[in-house]
Amino acid sequence: MGPDDLVLCSGTLRRGTPFAERLSAASGAGFAGISMWGRDYAAARAEGFSDADMRTMLADHGLAVGEIDPAWWWLPGASEIRIAPELDSEDVFRFGETELFAVADALGARSVNAVDVFGGPWDVDAAAEAFAGLCTRAAEHDLLVHIEWLPWSKIPDLRTALSIVQLADRPNGGLNIDAWHLVRAGVGVDELRTVPGRLITGIQLDDGPMAPEPDLVEATLHRRALPGDGEFDLSGLVRALSDTGTSAPVGVEVFSDSLHELPAHEAARAAAEATRTVMAGTR
Repeated sequence: MGPDDLVLCSGTLRRGTPFAERLSAASGAGFAGISMWGRDYAAARAEGFSDADMRTMLADHGLAVGEIDPAWWWLPGASEIRIAPELDSEDVFRFGETELFAVADALGARSVNAVDVFGGPWDVDAAAEAFAGLCTRAAEHDLLVHIEWLPWSKIPDLRTALSIVQLADRPNGGLNIDAWHLVRAGVGVDELRTVPGRLITGIQLDDGPMAPEPDLVEATLHRRALPGDGEFDLSGLVRALSDTGTSAPVGVEVFSDSLHELPAHEAARAAAEATRTVMAGTR
């Protein structure tokens, strides 16, 4: 997959969308790939599909797995934290490195997305060492690894994430540029243009209001907008990404309660059409 390919991110469809319906919606809307969370894979297995079944279904729909999400355990101390299932509202923390790398192996994923969830007393140097280790282990599974910064986390912006990636200095390590987090971190497109394209290995487009929401976590998980339906300068962002020379495919990640009310095929089609309209306006 390359920069002209779209990836339907898991969160753009309603949680619990059956695997076959997810694939049909993605291929029907012209996506080249999908992203998967551990919970998506577990649900597909619970539906009765084997790994071989899923690989065949992906191939039959002309789809690849662009990204496995999220790697939450990699920073110092994070893997030792235990979250009770009843407190894990997003069903994330039962899937650690062993489980998600196994999903990547089973389905032939391109990359894994790394985030900071718990913070801690570590500094950038310690984070870079931990990221280097994650990249080394991921390379054994032919995976790229990209850091997605979260504005409320200890990796809150492009500068911090880029420092970690550059200090780690691993050939499969890079950044995930999510439009929502870019804007909420106050990162401008001119700053983005300074990043070498080879270090941008993941992209996620979405939209929203320029004024920050009172609760950023709630907003990012429930009230994102389709590309072009908000106030973000997505045209400037897409041009800046192109200027860096990145070869990453373009993910569409729109966590939206209103979008999730639509049937999967309608939601996927709306996401694809909105994204293509934004991208076409930059050429």
